[in-house]
Amino acid sequence: MENSEKKPPTVSSRLWCRLAQTAGAAGLVTAYFLLPLDHLGPRRPGLSWTLFGLSLGVIAALLLQQIGHVLLGHPHARPGLVIPLLMCLSILVFATTYQALAQRPGELVGLDTRLDALYFTLVTLATIGYGDITPHGQAARMVAILQIFYTFVFLTAAATALSRQLQTTLLRRRADHEHTS
Repeated sequence: MENSEKKPPTVSSRLWCRLAQTAGAAGLVTAYFLLPLDHLGPRRPGLSWTLFGLSLGVIAALLLQQIGHVLLGHPHARPGLVIPLLMCLSILVFATTYQALAQRPGELVGLDTRLDALYFTLVTLATIGYGDITPHGQAARMVAILQIFYTFVFLTAAATALSRQLQTTLLRRRADHEHTS
């Protein structure tokens, strides 16, 4: 029996999806602010760079998998749930890295707290660049360049996949509504 058409999600399943998404994002942000990350940075540079690279690599691979699911129309994929959480996680990985780099004097001028690090990450992501926090050290500049590149490649592709999935879902609902009317 071949049935390639997905059943439209019910209101309660969409609500549960949004609730899970919100709880997941809240959990990630809470963990960012509460986890003891003081052992990262200049005290343990090898561990810090390894965790940074592995984290971004795993998140990028998972994002690419979800993007592929959207492009191929995978029937059991949940990109609307997974992609935003992966995007949130990648932002927090960059913020954690900036916070760790800021422990070296002169590396990131104006960055003193985790909120500062998150703020700088989002300002860099949005390409606003207020100038109140600036990467002066070579490592901080390298991470800022990597964040910009990562944003252009992975986060832009993920956002495009999400919008494509949303458009497909809306068109399918409109067609279903017109068919039943």
